[in-house]
Amino acid sequence: MRSAEDRTPPAGGGTAGDGQPPRRGLARIADMPYLLLSLATLFWAGNAVIGRAARFDVPPVTLAFLRWSLAALLVWLVIRPPVARDWPAMKARFGTVLLLAALGVGLFNTMLYRALQTTTALNVTITQSATPVFIGLVTFLVFRERMTLRQAFGFCVSFTGVLVIVSDGDWSRLAALEFRAGDLWMLAAVVIYAAYTALLRLRPAVDPWSFMLVTFVIGAMQLFPVMLWEWSTGLVIAASTGAALTVLYVAVFPSVVSYYCYNRGVEMVGANRAGVFFHLIPLYGSFLAVVFLGERFLPSHGIGLVLVIGGILITTRRKRLR
Repeated sequence: MRSAEDRTPPAGGGTAGDGQPPRRGLARIADMPYLLLSLATLFWAGNAVIGRAARFDVPPVTLAFLRWSLAALLVWLVIRPPVARDWPAMKARFGTVLLLAALGVGLFNTMLYRALQTTTALNVTITQSATPVFIGLVTFLVFRERMTLRQAFGFCVSFTGVLVIVSDGDWSRLAALEFRAGDLWMLAAVVIYAAYTALLRLRPAVDPWSFMLVTFVIGAMQLFPVMLWEWSTGLVIAASTGAALTVLYVAVFPSVVSYYCYNRGVEMVGANRAGVFFHLIPLYGSFLAVVFLGERFLPSHGIGLVLVIGGILITTRRKRLR
């Protein structure tokens, strides 16, 4: 007997198996959920690194507001989603749309940037790796769906790989990690994003770009008064090239690209399978440090890579039907 996630069809995928003509060229990527989820977490890894580096140039709420405002503008100008057509369906379930916008756009990213003010990017990515646990918990509490034994085992294997990477193979380093107030902010952010992921199945059946544009706008509107309060405390954005490039990166890649990839991936494979891809974030962070910061690729990185990929393969493997 299959779980609910095994039975979930890919909505709007346009694959050959669902009676729709197959996509061609780059459009085929939209039907590759595991590639989409891998891309989403790659850009989120860069989000943590850049958010930490820019903490003195861009205050957290200001960064979140500018990120989503610019992301909404880009989606509107470049994609031109059919919002007018989809608005009646979203209006009918506006409470759900409002909740998802608050969780996935307004709250999560603001709390992540707030966490990066007082803790390290490494600590943030480690905490973010716990997201699959909370996704499984929220999915069970709300929908009474249990994580399968195979998914739980795959999670444990993959998370072991995360620990190998962040400890460089020396387990005593884990005990030496310092946890700060920012880690509590990030833990709360992880719980919030787990709820967003689990509740995505309740979103209206509309064009994904329409849904993204509306939630981006709502999230930015929710953040605007908080940003004004932040400015009143003396925290304002620096007039620098670094600040401008930071806003541009987080608006394009962790926002427009990652949110499309992640939402589509969750739609196709379900919350629990998608959640394990968060374990790629520390792995990507290590590789980014090797490429851009000149850090060494250690044997522990190779071992961690094998464990993380192995755990993901175990978790995402579907049972063969008889």
